[in-house]
Amino acid sequence: MKPAWYLTDASFDWLFPERIQQMSKRHWTPVGTAKSAAAFLASEEGGKILDIGSGVGKFTLIGAHYYPGSIFYGVEQRSELHHYALAAKEYTKTDNSAFIEGNFTQVNLADYDHFYFYNAFFENLDPGNSMDQQIDYSISLYRYYSRYLYRELDNRPAGTRLVTFHSLQDEVPSGYQLINASEDSLLKMWMKK
Repeated sequence: MKPAWYLTDASFDWLFPERIQQMSKRHWTPVGTAKSAAAFLASEEGGKILDIGSGVGKFTLIGAHYYPGSIFYGVEQRSELHHYALAAKEYTKTDNSAFIEGNFTQVNLADYDHFYFYNAFFENLDPGNSMDQQIDYSISLYRYYSRYLYRELDNRPAGTRLVTFHSLQDEVPSGYQLINASEDSLLKMWMKK
């Protein structure tokens, strides 16, 4: 039997304080989407999957729960959200997950096999709908982050898998082939040729 918090968004959100729960619909990956994305990314035993802009760790924890043969990592620059991710990991006893506090540009992406990206950069284009005022926002940052991720993904070997959710695709290099997409095209699964 699966623990209740992996069954619905509401049950997963229960792991967090009410203020964090209220951000869920706009900022955290839905359970069904997380399961679909993780299924595609957990393509080999022992694979290391990185969630770029992991927030409270919802995708990371759900992926790790359903695919215990892979290791799921999340990188998040907001200290408060990183703290909540660590607390949820401890509470759920999800041993094949880990969380890194910091900007994704400070992480060596070559250490990971596959990537999940729920457009963490978009709030730079629409700061009125941002999560908080704890970080700087600008169109320049959006461009910088998108170009940085594009270059890093472009340098990954053939077979690298990428899942984007609500992405403008500015960060997806042309060498990545679209393998599958959700009916609404918000969730896309890519593989480097």
